[in-house]
Amino acid sequence: MNAPRLAVPGEAAALRDLVRGAYAAWVPVIGREPAPMADDFATRIAGGQAWVIERDGALVGALIIEDTPTGLLVDNVAVAEEAQGLGVGRVLMAFAEAEAVRRGHLRVWLYTHEKMTRNIALYERLGFAETHRAEQAGFARVFMAKATTPAG
Repeated sequence: MNAPRLAVPGEAAALRDLVRGAYAAWVPVIGREPAPMADDFATRIAGGQAWVIERDGALVGALIIEDTPTGLLVDNVAVAEEAQGLGVGRVLMAFAEAEAVRRGHLRVWLYTHEKMTRNIALYERLGFAETHRAEQAGFARVFMAKATTPAG
């Protein structure tokens, strides 16, 4: 498995397919497509917000991050179904934390649907704590954050 790298413009369709496949199992759970399935990946790539991991020449992981006034937002982390359980998600989350430190953020934050309990449990194991819950864009979201440790 390669280290995360910035996605390039020609990968927008592959990135969309990876994310749609990774989130497909959640559609019946939450009753609709999760927001990341409808993202504009060409715009994310153009903005330098999309990072990917390759394995054997195929995209197996995706990370969408945004600089915000309150920290680095992990807007999306997705792992291809065939790569789930191989540590790809953990590599992407560790990369996001390191990138937050590199960019001078004091925290990493994210949100997920309240019915995505496996994801919430994973984020808790990675040291994230719930900050609040809110309805946003028709989704019942759980917001979570983790303080970064400045490089020193």
